[in-house]
Amino acid sequence: MAASKSTPRKPAQPAPAPDALTLPAHQVWLAGLGAMAKAQEQGSKAMEALLNDGLAFQRKSQAEAQQRLQEATERLSHMASDFGQQASVRVDKLEHLFEDRVAKALQRLGMPSMLDIQLLNERVAQLESQVAALQKTRPSVARKKPGGAKA
Repeated sequence: MAASKSTPRKPAQPAPAPDALTLPAHQVWLAGLGAMAKAQEQGSKAMEALLNDGLAFQRKSQAEAQQRLQEATERLSHMASDFGQQASVRVDKLEHLFEDRVAKALQRLGMPSMLDIQLLNERVAQLESQVAALQKTRPSVARKKPGGAKA
């Protein structure tokens, strides 16, 4: 079916002018297509760069975590040391208190103290030296006793 010459042809209409709403949407669409094309173009390079950045971030995070762990360990060590020193001081105080009470109880029972025993030992040593000095000055008296005591 051929078109008749009598029917006039419609002239081609120009494309409608983009209005204010469709132009930004169209630009966003084109930007997205451009980003996709660029990503395909440089995909392996971008992936490698992201992997390197991720690895560097992981190392940095691990180093920071290790440092914080070390600091926490040092703080706990100092706290334990301080606690040990405080406990040692308390044990020493308790030990002295116990020793004092035992000494008082022994004194009430008439038992000699360490000082009494020490003074007694010093007195015995002094008397022994005096006896030895006397024996040197009187050698005849010392010889007569063993020889004169015959049975």
